[in-house]
Amino acid sequence: MPTMDPNLTSFIEIEADSDFSIHNLPYGIFSLVRDGADDKSQRRAGVAIGDQVLDLALLEAEGLLNLTGGPYFNQPTLNDFIDSGRDNWTRARQSIQKLLSTDCDTLSGNPELLSKALFKQSEVRMHLPIQVPGYTDFYSSKEHATNVGTMFRDPANALLPNWAEMPVGYNGRASTVVVSGTDIIRPSGQLKPKADERPIFSPCRRLDFELETGFIVGQSNQMGHPIKVEDAWDHIFGMVLLNDWSARDIQKWEYVPLGPFNAKTFATQISPWIVTLDALAPFKTDCPPQDPKPLAYLCESTSTSSFDIELSVELLPEGAAEATPICHTNFKYMYWSMAQQLTHHTITGCKVEVGDIMGSGTISGPTPDTFGSMLELAWNATKPIALKGGQSRTFIEDGDTVIMKGFAQKDSIRIGFGEVRGKVLPALDFQFSD
Repeated sequence: MPTMDPNLTSFIEIEADSDFSIHNLPYGIFSLVRDGADDKSQRRAGVAIGDQVLDLALLEAEGLLNLTGGPYFNQPTLNDFIDSGRDNWTRARQSIQKLLSTDCDTLSGNPELLSKALFKQSEVRMHLPIQVPGYTDFYSSKEHATNVGTMFRDPANALLPNWAEMPVGYNGRASTVVVSGTDIIRPSGQLKPKADERPIFSPCRRLDFELETGFIVGQSNQMGHPIKVEDAWDHIFGMVLLNDWSARDIQKWEYVPLGPFNAKTFATQISPWIVTLDALAPFKTDCPPQDPKPLAYLCESTSTSSFDIELSVELLPEGAAEATPICHTNFKYMYWSMAQQLTHHTITGCKVEVGDIMGSGTISGPTPDTFGSMLELAWNATKPIALKGGQSRTFIEDGDTVIMKGFAQKDSIRIGFGEVRGKVLPALDFQFSD
């Protein structure tokens, strides 16, 4: 397991509270603002270091990354690099750390090369880091599932019988996975405000966020051949923050009998930086106890298969002076691990692809301030959330910006994800005639 060397330092000045230390080095796809945001030919891979971005396409072209095959980084997505395998992931990380360290002068001693390789994050635009072949969302927080079941079913039977036996999930829409900073248009669809009347067509009235993480599949499997739980970690490249936007009122009407559909297809938003499992390895921690003991194919050899990652949500109304923190929770509350999720997903022989995203499901903790959705925080609109400046919310309104953040920290070493941010725009004005 990779460990942190507290003596490893970078020649680049990095603030102590930065998400992007030399111990992190998350991957993303960027282009320079001056080159035009929509020109895909200008997009290439980089890593975040402090408040800057290191151009990996340039370093690869200079022969500084010790990779097998390629080129991988002068491309508009990371898929080919991820698909090249764990040996290359390790070589790239080790090479980049060395180049950025105070013990190496390859970059620090070459001002001309350094000036071409480093850019301020304020000078770049971040793009969706991967081509997403498929997207699956799980439902793996016991606290979240219990809260929702308590609201809409008998509290004594909040969890359905299958929930504690397997990681429940559904297949979502990869086509509407978007990167942080993308505006989100309020969805419209069928609602049923009155039980004794027919549904209506209307903009969503109960728009919500879901605080999640997602993992990126790094190695595919052959159709018909499940991924064993003991091998599952080798099939995961890294993690992102994820906001699975949700139209609660559309979902309430449509989800029986087949589950979420249009209520979840309109937008799933991820952070631009993929934090690798190698960077997160020192922050591994135990999963909650699983009772009953899972079936054999889901049993891991260790309970240390979760991560201690602090997560938060802030809400910024349009025109407000500052955002209001409304949730603080932790990834370690997740009942089912990522390895168990991936194994269960493939147990029937389902083939997963490099670049597939697997959402954790809403991450809620044991106390009201740790609930990971407005549905829970405002308890189905019965307990409005007070915001700075005197406003309040039960669900997300037009003009609101939802900001999610996450980081892991041990002593002075911090590994962060940056943020995933989305502003809600009004629904489109549909005009239909009978």
